[in-house]
Amino acid sequence: MRIIGKGSVQGEERTGGLFTGPVNVATLISEDIGSKEYFAAIVTFRPGSRTKLHTHDHEQILFVVRGRGYVGTENEEWEVGEGDIILIPAGERHWHGAGPNSEFAHLAIINSKTETKW
Repeated sequence: MRIIGKGSVQGEERTGGLFTGPVNVATLISEDIGSKEYFAAIVTFRPGSRTKLHTHDHEQILFVVRGRGYVGTENEEWEVGEGDIILIPAGERHWHGAGPNSEFAHLAIINSKTETKW
C-alpha cells in the first residue's frame, strides 16, 4: 500500500505537445510508484489553456477539483465545474481545459498503458 500525502507531490510545468498553453501536471499515481494499471494526475490549466483534440485507447475519467472549465468533442462542448465527473470512452476524440478567465484543475485517471494520439 502507498499513501500519497496531500501537498507531497510537486507539479511539472508543461507546454506544447498535447497542450495549447501552459499547464501544471502533478503526477500522483504511476508505474514509478508501483502502479501496474493506473496513472493519475492533477492537471491545472491556466486561463485559456487546454488540450488539443485527442484520443486514448482506454477510457479516461476526469474529476474536476477546482474552477470552471470545458470539455468537448469534435461536435459539442460542455461547461464543467468543481465536483463534476467526466467519463470519456476509449477512442472518442475530445479536448478539455480552462475558459479564458479562470484556472481549471481536474484529476485525470487512465490506464497506465494508454496510448494518447493527437
